[in-house]
Amino acid sequence: MKPQHITELLVGLAVVVLLARLLGALARKLDQPAVIGEILAGILLGPTLLGGALSGHLFPSDVRPLLTALATVGVAVFMFTVGLEWDIAQARGSGGFAVTVSLSSVLLPFGLGCALGAYLLREHPSPNNTAFVLFMGIAMSITAFPVLARILTERGLDRTTLGTLALACASIDDVLAWTVLAAVTAISGAAATGQWHVLLVVPYLLIMFFVVRPLLRRLRAGDGGLTPAGFSLVVAGLLLSAAATEWAGLHFIFGAFVFGAVIPRGHSARLRASIHEQLGNLSQTLLLPVFFVTAGLNVDLSGIGAAGLGELGLILLVAIGGKFAGAFFAARGHGMPARQSAALATLMNTRGLTELIALSVGLSLGILDRELYSLMVVMAVVTTTMAGPLLRWLLPRRLVEAEAAREAVSAETPVVVRE
Repeated sequence: MKPQHITELLVGLAVVVLLARLLGALARKLDQPAVIGEILAGILLGPTLLGGALSGHLFPSDVRPLLTALATVGVAVFMFTVGLEWDIAQARGSGGFAVTVSLSSVLLPFGLGCALGAYLLREHPSPNNTAFVLFMGIAMSITAFPVLARILTERGLDRTTLGTLALACASIDDVLAWTVLAAVTAISGAAATGQWHVLLVVPYLLIMFFVVRPLLRRLRAGDGGLTPAGFSLVVAGLLLSAAATEWAGLHFIFGAFVFGAVIPRGHSARLRASIHEQLGNLSQTLLLPVFFVTAGLNVDLSGIGAAGLGELGLILLVAIGGKFAGAFFAARGHGMPARQSAALATLMNTRGLTELIALSVGLSLGILDRELYSLMVVMAVVTTTMAGPLLRWLLPRRLVEAEAAREAVSAETPVVVRE
């Protein structure tokens, strides 16, 4: 690498970090998740504005492979933290509620998304029609568990029955979504190393849950956090697990997620908190903003005409309507009041960074073209942005605070927010 390229890379990274921080803070001031501002930072640096002149100056073609490499590590770390936060125990206390709502909020948008995919094939031909249709289905079904959890915490809903149920539903939703996406990735036939590698996924999972997980129980985090040696083992395990699923023909995000999921729960809460702390700062400050830029470089909305706007309208209708109706009517079927059912459906509609990662997988595999990818990114931003205003209208803060206070006093008898 020439000295000029090193200079361009370092200057470009500095711009990325500062712009992501600035727009993330602005998003918070507008009562939006910071990830909305960070995604917009990536889009602003892309070809949508000024025809790509800004991105071409900041990130010349010789520098972009380095950005992609950093973005890959950032996505792997993020998916690891998603797996680290995922806990199936959250769904056990909700009886059949979480399972019913999760299935309904996945199957309905999935079916509608597949139908939309069949329609869009006429304008967006794909090398694998089956993979395209299935991918459109799963793209409509995703819920961003991390964004949902942050929204609940920021609004004080994490201390209510609604918040507990939303987290339980999202945890099941995540597993369903990533499982189907893994199948779509295998069906796409994009793995150049041969399809027989996919057969190794089963022994890989058995090793992860029955060999690696027990070994990880030996890790301990003291008052000072995880030791450097222990942290090195976690990072190495994360990278090797991601490499294993990439080699098997799925995608590295699945290996990263699984390694996070096998980190022991229960008595190891301090361990997981220590891992979060040590990985989180670098990931949130540098690696994920770089991913937003690489994702934004593929978003071009400058040439979207009337036909593109029509497709965007259909995408938003299917994404929002399918997810909302699936969650709302399933919750009502369990006796949840209409106001809370609508709030739950709104929360399940948040897609955020999780959707962006799935869309990047579709683009990298050739399932999506750039025009459709750009429209789907807009859908991810809109469905996440709308959560805040809708929740303020459905559940005013005074009702949430009163509900949290009642449940704190009487934990034995869960009470829901009244209409």
